[in-house]
Formats: sequence, structure tokens, C-alpha cells
Amino acid sequence: MKFVLITKDDAIEAAARAAFPPGDSLLVFDNWQEAMEAAEGADLMFVDQIATLTEPHRVAGYEAFADAKMGHELAAKVPLVLIAPPPDYDLDSVVGWPDFVFAHVRHPITDKTFRRAATWV
Repeated sequence: MKFVLITKDDAIEAAARAAFPPGDSLLVFDNWQEAMEAAEGADLMFVDQIATLTEPHRVAGYEAFADAKMGHELAAKVPLVLIAPPPDYDLDSVVGWPDFVFAHVRHPITDKTFRRAATWV
């Protein structure tokens, strides 16, 4: 299987790297634009919502990511697992589009979180 992860959080990246067996492909990006270009053939895309923010606590960066993903020839077809911010991280607002997010996971994020998500596809 092929997984794409967008995060700037070392702990989330480490959990993902520990989750998947040899033979699976995990591509990790801290830049969502680069991740979209690597999405061809991916089974799941994980996005750490905080990694999409251009300003801390402002959801506009996530909205830009979402608009770009929905319009991207390759990435639009890949199911998205949204990694929510930690419970104590405030966003100015929360937005959503019907059927955009395949699954939504909350902290704490562990290797088990990623292994479980891999069974959903």
C-alpha cells in the first residue's frame, strides 16, 4: 500500500514510520503542495491540520489545502484522513465539505492510529 502523510510534527511522523510494514510505501511531506504531486497511486493521504496552517490558529491555510486537493487531478481521488489538532489547540473556525474527509482522527496519534486507518481501504 502507498500512504502520503503531511505533517511538521516529528512525533506524528515517527508514529507513521513505525506503523507500516516493509513493502508499504510511506511518503512524508511538510509541504502539502509537494504531497499532492506525489499522490498518484496512494491508498490514503493523512493530513495534520496544523501543518496546513499559514498562520497559527487560523483555519484559512487548511481551507486553501482543501480547495487545492479537491481540484487536483491526482490528489482529489485519494481518500483523506484528517489529523485534528490537539484538544487544547484553538482554531478560529472549523469548516467542512460533504464527503471531503474520509476519516477524522484525534490525538493522541500513535502507530496504532495509522495501522487502524490502513484497514479502512
